[in-house]
Amino acid sequence: KLSNPPNSTTNSTTMGKGGRASVPVTEPIQSSSSKDGHWVSPYNPLDPKAPKLPSKGEIKAVIPKECFERSYVHSMYFVARDTAWAAGCAYIAYQTLSTDVPSNLLSMDALTWFLGWNTYAFWMGCILTGHWVLAHECGHGAFSPSQTFNDIWGFIMHQALLVPYFAWQYTHAKHHRRTNNTVDGESHVPNTRDEMGVDEKLERHSGYAVIHEAMGDGPFAMFQVFAHLVIGWPLYLMGLASTGRLGQDGKKLDDGDIIDHYRPWSKMFPAKLKLKITLSTLGVIAAWVGIYKACVEYGTLPVTLWYIGPLMWNQAWLVLYTWLQHNDPSVPQYGADQWTWVKGALSTIDRPYGIFDFFHHKIGSTHVAHHLFHEMPFYKADVATAAIKAYLEPMGLYNYDPTPWYLAMWRVAKTCHYIDGVEGVQYYKSLEDVPLRKNGKKID
Repeated sequence: KLSNPPNSTTNSTTMGKGGRASVPVTEPIQSSSSKDGHWVSPYNPLDPKAPKLPSKGEIKAVIPKECFERSYVHSMYFVARDTAWAAGCAYIAYQTLSTDVPSNLLSMDALTWFLGWNTYAFWMGCILTGHWVLAHECGHGAFSPSQTFNDIWGFIMHQALLVPYFAWQYTHAKHHRRTNNTVDGESHVPNTRDEMGVDEKLERHSGYAVIHEAMGDGPFAMFQVFAHLVIGWPLYLMGLASTGRLGQDGKKLDDGDIIDHYRPWSKMFPAKLKLKITLSTLGVIAAWVGIYKACVEYGTLPVTLWYIGPLMWNQAWLVLYTWLQHNDPSVPQYGADQWTWVKGALSTIDRPYGIFDFFHHKIGSTHVAHHLFHEMPFYKADVATAAIKAYLEPMGLYNYDPTPWYLAMWRVAKTCHYIDGVEGVQYYKSLEDVPLRKNGKKID
């Protein structure tokens, strides 16, 4: 099955035994934007003129060898740097804010209190996302030459943020192995048209399609943002959203199967990882026990202000990155019959994040390089990205969307809702383009 990409035309092409089939063919892109001004990926695998994809080895050959050199000292410097930022942020909050709620909630003091704690939560969450990225580097083996050293520091940093380190290390590695694979992918795996409640006649009958109609375009996009950034991460870890369609044994999951990150016997993990998954889960339980004891000792509100608020911003950032770095209406998703590792990796998108690049170690603006070579330390990714861009961009194989991240987020929330099916080359489609039901009822 082939799904039309944006700005494509359809030509009739002879296929098979003299038959004719409609095959989408994208016209050569003269610029990096569509007619409505939005960025469009320059690569369309359905175009007969699409360039031959280079191998991973050919791409690696253009990157300076020093980009793959890992340093204990360099990596630990960033741990110390981010920890100093966190300590400074906490010190400023401690000196200027009180956990006591103002008696008059309509006063200027109450407004200052509210804005102060929300400012602290935002920036502390932003800083802690730096630690999260460093732990992510540990999981990939990019932090230092020693995986034991990596796992120790990754475990400490991730578990402190309620991330089951070893469990997520495994599933995130699968995300890299199967990027933009509609069947065997992991995290942000697209829903199909049928799963969204739309039939093959483009008629709404249930699920999100009906919810979208009831809410309207804008509110549904706001719901998408909320679902991803506020509740998306815990739902994913519990196996209730955004997981893949196959278990670790390659078999299709049964209806009702939950592949969470906590049970050692979850179909998410091979048996050999039971001990590591158990350690990760015990670490999360220990963290929650510590949070409970802190609530008993100091009160629920202070713990929420000092820890839970920043944690929610931290989780929002990490979901935002994975959401935006692989999703756009013009970027293909591949069924098992079309997917290759290089196709998946080159479906990654680099985006600008401004000042947040400093705090988050440029994880979003050098993501193409990261998906091609996850073992490369982040502090060399700038140089590698420049080399990769110089090599891939002339062929139309490098994705860089200059749209500010918050505008890109809104566009993805409005346009990337479902794919037609899990076979062939697929492109995201929007519920906004699905006709509404007559009188709020399903069309017969």
